Amino acid sequence: MRQVTDIIEPATAGSIPALFRERVRRSPFVCAYRCFPEGERCCTETSWGEMATMAGRWQLAFRQENLRPGDRVAVMLKNCREWVLFDLAALGLGLVTVPLFVNDRSANFAHILTETDARLLLIEGLERWQRIEEVSNRLGNVERIVTMQPVCEEGCDHRLIELEKWLPETSGRYVVRECAPTELATIVYTSGTTGPPKGVMLSHANILANARAGLERVPIHTDDLFLSILPLSHTLERTVGYYVPMMAGACVAHVRSIDKLAEDLVAVRPTVLIAVPRIFERMHGRIMAGLDGKPSLVRGLFYLAIRAGWQRFLHRQGRGAWRPLSLLWPLLKLIVADRILARLGGRVRLAISGGAPLAPPLARVFIGLGLNLLQGYGLTETSPVVSVNTREDNLPATVGRPLPGVEVKVAANDELLVRGPNVTSGYWRNQTATAAAIDRDGWFHTGDLARIDAAGHITITGRNKEIIVLSTGEKIPPEELEIAIIVNPLFDQVMVVGEGRPYLAALAVLNTRRWRKLAGRLGIPADRDDVLTGTEVENVLLTEIARRIARFPGYAHIRRVRAMLSPWTVDADLITATLKLRRKELLTRFSREVEELYAGH
Repeated sequence: MRQVTDIIEPATAGSIPALFRERVRRSPFVCAYRCFPEGERCCTETSWGEMATMAGRWQLAFRQENLRPGDRVAVMLKNCREWVLFDLAALGLGLVTVPLFVNDRSANFAHILTETDARLLLIEGLERWQRIEEVSNRLGNVERIVTMQPVCEEGCDHRLIELEKWLPETSGRYVVRECAPTELATIVYTSGTTGPPKGVMLSHANILANARAGLERVPIHTDDLFLSILPLSHTLERTVGYYVPMMAGACVAHVRSIDKLAEDLVAVRPTVLIAVPRIFERMHGRIMAGLDGKPSLVRGLFYLAIRAGWQRFLHRQGRGAWRPLSLLWPLLKLIVADRILARLGGRVRLAISGGAPLAPPLARVFIGLGLNLLQGYGLTETSPVVSVNTREDNLPATVGRPLPGVEVKVAANDELLVRGPNVTSGYWRNQTATAAAIDRDGWFHTGDLARIDAAGHITITGRNKEIIVLSTGEKIPPEELEIAIIVNPLFDQVMVVGEGRPYLAALAVLNTRRWRKLAGRLGIPADRDDVLTGTEVENVLLTEIARRIARFPGYAHIRRVRAMLSPWTVDADLITATLKLRRKELLTRFSREVEELYAGH
């Protein structure tokens, strides 16, 4: 790769739509987006200049709705070029974009649409419309609902209109309304793991400052190709997977779906990936499943490659001596690592994991295979990146050092505090929550517990509100244990419990395929739910868990486990739209099972 850089400075742009206008001026004929045409192979390309023409057409459609600067407009689409066009057109007219998760519960997005007084909503098709209909009586403020596909033939809601009918036949010049960098650009709602979702207000300046600081820490080149995996409603994907490529002049391809991720990786052959740990966990699970049943020589070569690659990584980082095993790396890379990384397209030069902690053993596998995997940390309220590792200074057990211009410190209660130009001004129409989160000195209280080493590397140790206090007085951050356990592909989902109890226990959703293999080895029927609660199965599961958490102190060991096969879902309100555990709801739903784990104690 040529590694040419062409960064547009925030001072040059001033706002997100002006950033887009400048990118169009500099790179009118360069590919901006690649997409999969319906039923066809990858990929159709759209240049920056073509994007401007399309966005101008969308702006004409917005103007037909008599929207005023500052009005809120909502988008509930999977990642696609239309999501970007909606956002660019809206921001250029001074409208405020409100992103919604397509997999969220009806009650959640109804709350968001109502609280923001959103006047217009863009959705995909019938499935989304049916979810909207469930709460339509609560959406009196929504005056127009645009659908990308037909959803109704007769007796239709008067607000409905199909996209191609809504868009005018002619296009116009893309317009950028001049505004102060501090003007509100978007309201992004938190996932609501510990309460109702709150609307985080982010300005143009917040986002641009964060994108630029990220580029200073992790360089992106004009010939880079991103594969957009996380939902654009997730601030990590929106800033790092959408605005950063625009600022740097890189190209983006949108994944068709998580189910087709494996195919899309090979078809697109990206150079940059941004994902949450769950994506890397699934990749790891597929790698390990591929090893099942393979000859011992193949498995041995795999683990030898991981060891050699990891030693080579430590040596290059200056944290390990050169080892003779490194001499085998070129051969192991050829016959093991390259074949596995070919499943990612074979060209990935940079992979970033964020949104939640990544298990160190998982990072070790991918880094050992030669993948440049960097873990970062952030929150919606910080636009979102606070810190990230770099290629030259990569401590996988940490989330790296703060971005340039971002200040961090640890409070007396070990809570991480953040201050900088990327920090939100507060929550939409919620002064109480704003005052609780941002103190008088401008420090944002993250709610995350952390420690910072002498070089500035941050390690996240848990959530302030999620610390488990046993009846014996010991305090345990459950997330660290859950991350360690979930590395075992037998477990798809895990929640550690024990608040006020004498010991820790766990609720666990088993991987169906792995469970069937385990049941076969144990000689028990895999399709009977009652065997999951049997002593034999529990002891096997506890043994598997113990192997993963052996490094934790004795009081943090898991004494009981309750296994199940039905996954915890968003629709059941057991996980958030960003796949985080809703602990309170899980404890309520499985209260009987939890009580059984402590019977007699």
